[in-house]
Amino acid sequence: MSHPEAVEVGDALPARTFPVTRADLVRYAGASGDFNVIHWNERVAREVGLPDVIAHGMLTMALVGRAVSEWARDPTAVSDFSVRFTRPVVVPDDEVGATLEVGGTVSAVDPEAGTARIDLVASSGGVTVLGRARATVRLPRP
Repeated sequence: MSHPEAVEVGDALPARTFPVTRADLVRYAGASGDFNVIHWNERVAREVGLPDVIAHGMLTMALVGRAVSEWARDPTAVSDFSVRFTRPVVVPDDEVGATLEVGGTVSAVDPEAGTARIDLVASSGGVTVLGRARATVRLPRP
């Protein structure tokens, strides 16, 4: 993934897509210990007003963070990362699942601190799923 040495306001991160399947939800539940029924049982998810089983919010956030850390070429370069969960990623029970689309734009560069702020966009099924998604990334020193 390309990371320009001279980052400027307005630069776009390369668009990324991540598939999210029911099998991914099972693996994430096992790794995180979050076995909430809405992440695996369609009947319960619908009973509580959801359209279907949904991805874990923290899994969604992690995939967006992965796009940023890969762009930065160093996961330790991400010094701050925050999001608001606005809509769920609905994961159908099929071989395809859902797709999470991630993009971002450099919204500020602080040359003194050697950082850039990235405003991120994450959507699934044409619906934005995160709000106020931002990351601060330490830039490589020349």
